[in-house]
Amino acid sequence: MKSPLLSLPGAVPAEGVDEGVAAHYGDLFREQRALADGTGFVDLSHRGVLTVTGDDRLSWLHLLLTQHVTDLPAGRATEALILSAHGHIEHALYLVDDGATVWMHTEPGTQDALIAYLESMKFFYRVEVADRTDEFAVVHLPAGSIADVPDGAVVRETAYGRDLFLPRADLESYAQKAGPAAGLLAHEALRVENHQPRLGFETDHRTIPHELGWIGTAVHLQKGCYRGQETVARVQNLGKPPRRLVFLHLDGSEVHLPPHGTELRRADEGPDGRKIGFITTSVRHHELGPIALALVKRNVPVDAPLLADTTAAAQETVVEP
Repeated sequence: MKSPLLSLPGAVPAEGVDEGVAAHYGDLFREQRALADGTGFVDLSHRGVLTVTGDDRLSWLHLLLTQHVTDLPAGRATEALILSAHGHIEHALYLVDDGATVWMHTEPGTQDALIAYLESMKFFYRVEVADRTDEFAVVHLPAGSIADVPDGAVVRETAYGRDLFLPRADLESYAQKAGPAAGLLAHEALRVENHQPRLGFETDHRTIPHELGWIGTAVHLQKGCYRGQETVARVQNLGKPPRRLVFLHLDGSEVHLPPHGTELRRADEGPDGRKIGFITTSVRHHELGPIALALVKRNVPVDAPLLADTTAAAQETVVEP
């Protein structure tokens, strides 16, 4: 779905899964600084928007999600995962309940599969699931923003800012009031700085929550059964995950950033050494320079210098080995 905000001056369209919104509006670092200072907004209108209504909405979702939501207070933001039977991450959901409806946004293009799964699990519960992507758009306001929130807008407020669910028809008029616009690359740079994993970027078909630090934030360890819980409990109580998320400082002399999937090796083994991980997201940060998130094998020493193809990388621990 193409955002009307791509008509703003300087807008350069994003590509890949984020197609449909602006990657930037002509000045990546200015846009990052604005967000870091608590000004501006990010157009996330390409993300899927779902609602769940009905008297059983919270107790029903509690049975399906990794998060404890039975008694979720109205207005309190949370995030949750849906796992496979083997504990692998299938969906990441960003939720808030407004007292009558659970609102959630998801990765672009994943809402159809998510709805299909939720519909298959309704049984006798008094719930209704709806795809609201055509009607509502997500807009992100950074932490510290004093921008006005339209009356009646549903808000997810977190430590990193506020996600607004706005009628899609109001997107252009809101942008005129909430500016300046910041592109998705600025949003991604701050996400990487904050070590926040993203489905489809930091995950692959075998990722489990422990590898990304999602235990505690998206996975509640003291709740009832849900699909994949056995794997979560076994790894938490008896073992360690096979991989771990790390934060990388990349060599700033390189012209090009290593793309998603770039293989990582230990620097002391050279570019022909054993593969020990891969880049998940790499960005240019307005203060830190080129940085990245990556998944590496758990037994890689936390102080080992790495190579992303031929780019030198120094790691910081996100998930403990």
